[in-house]
Parts: sequence; C-alpha cells; structure tokens
Amino acid sequence: MIRLDGLGARAGSFHLRDVSVEIARGTWAIVLGAAGAGKTTLLETVAGVRAASAGRVMLRGEDVTRLSPERRGTAIVYQRGYLFPHLTVDENLHYGARDGAYVASLAARFGADVLRDRPVRSLSGGESQVVALVRALAPRGDILLLDEPFAALDPRGRTRVRRELQALQREQGLTVLQVTHDFAEAGTLGDLALLMDGGRLVQSGTPTELFRRPATSTAAEFLGAENIYAGTVRRDVQGDAEGPDALTFSAGPLTLAAIGRVAPGPAHAVIRGEDVALSRDAQAHASARNVFAASVVEVVVSGVVARVTLDVQGVPLVATVTTAAAHALALEAGATVFASIKATAIHLC
Repeated sequence: MIRLDGLGARAGSFHLRDVSVEIARGTWAIVLGAAGAGKTTLLETVAGVRAASAGRVMLRGEDVTRLSPERRGTAIVYQRGYLFPHLTVDENLHYGARDGAYVASLAARFGADVLRDRPVRSLSGGESQVVALVRALAPRGDILLLDEPFAALDPRGRTRVRRELQALQREQGLTVLQVTHDFAEAGTLGDLALLMDGGRLVQSGTPTELFRRPATSTAAEFLGAENIYAGTVRRDVQGDAEGPDALTFSAGPLTLAAIGRVAPGPAHAVIRGEDVALSRDAQAHASARNVFAASVVEVVVSGVVARVTLDVQGVPLVATVTTAAAHALALEAGATVFASIKATAIHLC
C-alpha cells in the first residue's frame, strides 16, 4: 500500500536520505526516533506536503512522487491539529467529506459531537486534535498519516481515542503511518516499527523485534535499554549452519556468556532490566550461566515497578522488578543479592 524506494527530501539544512520500506495494506506502522531524526519530514514527503528530492513514493501500486497532496488520497493529522480558524468546528468536521451521516457517526464515536457548536479558538489542544482526527477520517480515505496525534489529550481521552481509532482501522483496513515518542503506544498499536536516526531508516521490524534486538547501541539507548556495555566478543563454540554460536562477551571486569551470530571483535551488549533476575540465594540461579554477587546501590520505586541499580565487580547493572518483589527481597542500599542473566537475553550488536 505504501512503498518508499530510496526516498530523499530536504527540510532546510536537514536531509532525509535513502529511505526504503514497504508497508502492506491494513498495517499500522509506527515511526520512532529522537527529535530531529526525520520522522515528520518522512510523513510530509509521503503526503506530498514536502517535495521528494530523490527516490519514489508509491501508494496503492501507483507512483505518486510528482502528484500534489490532494491527488494522493492521504490524510495527515499533526500534533497541533491545524484547524481552519475561520470555520466553525462543524464546518471543519465536514471539510472534504461527502457523507454527512458518516461525519456525524465519526463525531459521536470520537467525542467531537459535543464540540460542533464551539468556535475553533475556544478549543483546548486535546479537543483540537480530536476534531482534526475526525476531519481527516471524514473523506473515507484508506491511508492515514499521524504525527503525535494523541499528545495533547489527557490520559483518559488518549485511551478512548486510541481505542476507537484502532477499532476503526481494523474495521476499514486502513493503512496507518504514525509518529510517536510513546513506547507503550508503539507496542500497543504497531504491527511494524520504523526507527529513524539522522534522516535515515536504521531498522524496521515488529515493535518487539526493535525493543529486544536493536541494530545499534545508539538505537538501544533510545529505545530505553537499561544496560549497554562496550566490549569484545569471542566465539567459544561455533554453531551449525542454522544455529547460533556460543559466545563470550567481556567489558572490563565483567564477562558474560551469550548466544548469537556476531563476528568476534568489538561489539556492544544490550541487557534489558526485566531480564535481570534477583534473589538472596545463589542456589536459586543454579542453572543460569551468568550469576553475579552484587551490592544494591539504589532502589527507585515508580508505582508497581522498582528500578534497582547494582554494583557488579565495579560495573553498574540495572534490574527492573515489581515493587512487591523489591519488598519481598528487602532490597535497600548496601544489601547483597545475586543477579542472573540468561545467555539468550543478552543481545550483541
């Protein structure tokens, strides 16, 4: 449904470069990346709001690279809504629509019906986003481009609008390309995740694949991995043609047994906090290959989750456990615990 072939674009001094990806019909694709990575520029180039400087934009099998935005059959919703200030809310909702009854049903579904008699300038940021979303959906297009569309909504409103949009997307088979900074949102909504950095697409896959197996240490840091170590990989036992290798990763005094397909030499090890198991008894980890005695440096509780910073041979290691588990283990600064990490949970890149 959306195919980008070596797509490039310019936004001032910023360059979007050589982006190639295919997004199947009915897919909800999430675009992730730090500020300035090129996420909004990518959406605008697909929509035709920004001209491509290289490559092609293919929509529904047709090359639309040189077509104007109104001929592409896409709708784009920005974070700020960008409603027409000289029109009423009701006129904004009906802009470009052909079926008044359908607009009314959408407005009721997303809670915009109670706003119809309001002047645009009286709307809050969240209300403007809801109206902009309904306006984008009203023409019944099949490609929806979203740039942080839920950012201005309060938590309750965000949950409702996100739920309704996800249901509508499934009902109508919409293809969605959405920019977000919300990792939970990416995992909840996305079938496909695209990670941008410096104007380039550095990795694509399911949200789980990106979070569990980031392509680079920079990607791992952006995606919130708690533990990233620079070190050296050594192959211990070579696997068969289809299986992984047994590897040893060393970073200063820390040595880890790992499994994977990484060439010997410099690399990074990425360990997510939830993959670090803690106990007070070393025997609880008898079957694990990576078991370390550790001293608790800090415990930070945030709701039902506790972030535990450990000292392992002078190297910091962060574990995330439930708050209940932290209390059960009596975790506090200075306590001695045993930390274990499965070899399969260590991602090398």
